[in-house]
Amino acid sequence: MPSQTFPVFDAHVDSIQRALDLGHDLGVEGPGHLDLVRGARGGLAAVVLTAWVDPSFIDGPDGGATGRAQRLIGSLGELIQKHPDQVAWVGNGDDLDRVRGAGRIAAISGIEGGHALADSIDELDRFFESGVRMLTLVWNNHLSWIRSCQALTGEAIPEGLSALGRQMVRRMNELGIVVDVSHAAESSLMDVLEVSTQPIVASHSGCLALNDHPRNMSDDGLRALAAAGGVLGVVFCTPFLSKEARKEEAAVRLTPEYKALKGQDETDLHTQQSAMVQERCSPFPLQPVVDHVMHAIQVMGIDHVGLGSDYDGIQRTPADLKDASCYGRLGEALLAAGLTEDQVQKVFYGNMERVFRRATGPGTRASESSASS
Repeated sequence: MPSQTFPVFDAHVDSIQRALDLGHDLGVEGPGHLDLVRGARGGLAAVVLTAWVDPSFIDGPDGGATGRAQRLIGSLGELIQKHPDQVAWVGNGDDLDRVRGAGRIAAISGIEGGHALADSIDELDRFFESGVRMLTLVWNNHLSWIRSCQALTGEAIPEGLSALGRQMVRRMNELGIVVDVSHAAESSLMDVLEVSTQPIVASHSGCLALNDHPRNMSDDGLRALAAAGGVLGVVFCTPFLSKEARKEEAAVRLTPEYKALKGQDETDLHTQQSAMVQERCSPFPLQPVVDHVMHAIQVMGIDHVGLGSDYDGIQRTPADLKDASCYGRLGEALLAAGLTEDQVQKVFYGNMERVFRRATGPGTRASESSASS
């Protein structure tokens, strides 16, 4: 274990799916990448636990994508109710101070994929009332109101944000929901920056200059994000960090053994697939994570870089970041790369905290009881 632990604000974690779909209690040490026990050991102070909604839920039963997001958020509430000594919901900076002062992990409720809103401002309002404080506007599927960074498909996709997309961003600013542009096309990023009156984040992305992956951000995009006071959360997803990793993992996915895997649901299948990819690929070094952090600092400045692991949403992790107990190893590597302790504190916690405080504001918010119900 690392000799020095820094407080961590992880801007993007997908572990709540494991709780809902597989019955994992995230309050005890167990499988997967993140639980509260290993998080506390690694210095986790605040975490965005994201309701990722697969596009397959769109127009499906039980409320479609909206219903799926509601169930995931409900599962987060159950975790908070079951382990109040370990974790508490936070809605703004005042809540963050209270929860951290009590020695608990601050849980921020998020949604990944604006399709959960069903093109409705009213749904956005309802999700705010249920405790949501960060929204990743789009996933790998284009929406009628925002373009994704993935392949250009369809006939009615806006160049960036549509009029409805602009309304969504304005309403998020008014409510106090952090706008997240990871997965968004650069044209969408620029439109969001034009509209938003609050700083925004790219919660879990890498640097395009180091690895040509569509989920990574160009230096122009990074500079624009920083100029508006925003923060990049550097991701731990190995294909985003390295083209060699992308090729190696793609080869595993082509094997008969990988293709033969079956699961009781998509979360179970993802868990099995992740185990096979991690086992069959060579250990991934920590240095590419350091490289992406340091490049982002060079382009954006030290005040605009943070962390967004994407734990439990990725199939393979760097060997030294295998789970949430290991954040400190990255801290030590950044110190060795030339950052000061104060600078590591900014990357690990302070920069994301600043944006969260600014964007959520001191105004009306859902109560902890409603977010935990």
